[in-house]
Amino acid sequence: MSEQTLPTTGRAWHLEARPEGRPAPADFALRKVEIPAPGPGQLLVANEYLSVDPYMRGRMSAKKSYIEPYEVGEPMDGPAVGRVLASNADGFAPGDHVLHVLGWREYAVLDAATAQKVDPAPAPLSAYLGVLGVPGLTAYVGLTRFAQIKEGDTVFLSGAAGAVGSVAGQIAKLKGAARVIGSTGSDAKIKLLEAEYGFDAAFNYKKGPVAEQLAQAAPDGIDVFFDNVGGEHLEAAIGALKLHARIVLSGMVSQYNDEKVVGPRNLWNMSVTRSRMLAFMVTEELDLQPEFAREVGGWILGGKLRHSETVVDGIDDTLEAFLALMRGENIGKMLVRL
Repeated sequence: MSEQTLPTTGRAWHLEARPEGRPAPADFALRKVEIPAPGPGQLLVANEYLSVDPYMRGRMSAKKSYIEPYEVGEPMDGPAVGRVLASNADGFAPGDHVLHVLGWREYAVLDAATAQKVDPAPAPLSAYLGVLGVPGLTAYVGLTRFAQIKEGDTVFLSGAAGAVGSVAGQIAKLKGAARVIGSTGSDAKIKLLEAEYGFDAAFNYKKGPVAEQLAQAAPDGIDVFFDNVGGEHLEAAIGALKLHARIVLSGMVSQYNDEKVVGPRNLWNMSVTRSRMLAFMVTEELDLQPEFAREVGGWILGGKLRHSETVVDGIDDTLEAFLALMRGENIGKMLVRL
């Protein structure tokens, strides 16, 4: 594409107001924005896939978190994969595909230093936002470095049919877990977890108390809890811990809309069982990226690890994709295809 045909305008989603409780369409606006020519060291990228993720709900609030909040009236951002239209940076050329963090928009002008080349030959571009991207790495880091998964473990995962949970459950089995149990929000997802992803058991948390269903699935207790949900799930897992168990806090999607977060009432059981509860930020654990790519990439090529995507088409429906994600309507990674 020549400079004469480069886009000069595009559309981007803006945060109009900080949501109170569940986000509503009125809190957002899709606006036309100017697209400047890339300056020195910069790229102009046409986004092809956008990622929507639960952590983005926290960025819509002004409360303290592990990442800066979105600014009201400004474009939002997030992981994306796109094609380079113009390059003012060494090592990048038009036609290259890159992973970057200026999503929620059609076109992005970004510093090349913040972009990572990706190859569409070995894996679909969408995979670099899911199983081979941050969700997959989160699952891998959480289980290997923090849960220190080992053969014979009984592992419980909340949000088990999501982008992180579905990969984490399979990694646990591949690393020798004796029993992997998942909690999810529909009977169809239960079938997916057991038939496609190899979970030993799964239950629908909407059909009864989590603690009771977990006790039925793991009568002898659990060694590892990989938590994507928080709330009732975290309290139930603490009540089911074996001696020297490990809890990994990956996310707490059930509480992202709450202004006040109430903690579990049974933390004493952590002392009784001499267990550990650990949290991490995947961007601080990138030294495991090469090991992750080698091992998980090998499992995918060998047909040992499967992954699912829920794909919504069009920039216009990006917000609805996010809202559907927060309602738990996705299977695997939720993506927007432009």
